[in-house]
Amino acid sequence: MLLTKIKQRLRLGMLILLGMGMLFCSIRPASAAQIKSFRIGQGIGNVRIVLDADAKFDYKVFLLTEPKRLVIDTQNIDISSKIEKMLEANSFVSGMRLGTVGVNGARIVLDLQKPAVIKKVFMLPPQSNFSWRFVIDLEAASEREFVSKVGNDNAFSNDSYNARSGNVVTAAKTPSSPSQPLKKNNKSKKIIVLDPGHGGVDPGAIGVSGVYEKNITLAMGRELKEVIEKQYGYKVYLTRNRDVFIPLRDRVKIARKYNADLFLSIHADSARNRKAKGLSVYTLSETASDKEAAALAEKENKADIVAGLNFAEHSKEVSDILLNLAQRETMNRSSEFAGFMVQEMRKSTHTLDNTHRFAGFAVLKAPDVPSVLMELGYLSNPTEEKQLQRKDYRKKLAISAAKAIDRYFNNMQHASVF
Repeated sequence: MLLTKIKQRLRLGMLILLGMGMLFCSIRPASAAQIKSFRIGQGIGNVRIVLDADAKFDYKVFLLTEPKRLVIDTQNIDISSKIEKMLEANSFVSGMRLGTVGVNGARIVLDLQKPAVIKKVFMLPPQSNFSWRFVIDLEAASEREFVSKVGNDNAFSNDSYNARSGNVVTAAKTPSSPSQPLKKNNKSKKIIVLDPGHGGVDPGAIGVSGVYEKNITLAMGRELKEVIEKQYGYKVYLTRNRDVFIPLRDRVKIARKYNADLFLSIHADSARNRKAKGLSVYTLSETASDKEAAALAEKENKADIVAGLNFAEHSKEVSDILLNLAQRETMNRSSEFAGFMVQEMRKSTHTLDNTHRFAGFAVLKAPDVPSVLMELGYLSNPTEEKQLQRKDYRKKLAISAAKAIDRYFNNMQHASVF
């Protein structure tokens, strides 16, 4: 009898243990959230690192020296060992190692080939075909600047990581601080750079009555700036606000200097056929959409020669790099904005057939700023020349262009990431 009771109790114990095991298996996730891929994009003097993950995670990012390293500490996320094989050749990062930190943390160490500083650190939630993306932007720096940014005191981390680890991080080191210019949905934080074409010794096209394109584009730029800022609250800068010559690629540099979210270059066309008329919108392509677009791009790109500086003459290698940088998400965003421009401008003025066109304009080659060029019309057409000299007509165009800009930003939920 005693033996029978012992056997029954053993069976009951085994059933309880089995049930607990089944319960544990049922509540444990099938697989832990994981950083599953690593990408790196080389820019001109900068590099963007992107980690793709299944879920949001806590992080701290900082620099170490002797040797130079970028360290990424994470919490509540696993790191796939496969990402070590995903490091592509670039001029910033030479190697990668994985490790652990603390009790439940994982660490990624990237060996740096040159001194660099961390410019931005942010995380983007799932969008389109992307899962969570963790982004780090590095920029080349002097040895002195690099050393000044080394260590935990200069770490970039989110509040949750600080709470977990007990770190005390000043407001200047949190992701929302001005020292890390993250792009936000707040309209006042969106930055637009307007580029009035030509200027100074370069008059641009000359109208039938002798009006200069450079004066029309500057007037239009000022008009559009006023409408955008007053009606929509975005921050707007002009590449020029007076009659000066600015090389084409310096205009791109100005856009990047202001950390622009959008770049709009403003021009007015001319043609031998005085009947030609209509507004058009261009985005970047090394293969122009038609012969007219190709000829126009060639004419505009030669503007740099006027001041004795032919910035358009780059080697094939440099041109290929610029084209590659300008592609991906930036080109998609540019085309998206161009679509809104076409829709809105058609409501206020006559547009060319095939209004959205493609050409290799130098001012559209910013690698990380969506860029569009707008041809307001033909100064060689007497009617359009008179219209473009009228403030009320330019105001009408500005209102439509501003609506297109607002639609673009409302449609764009997150910063551009390749």
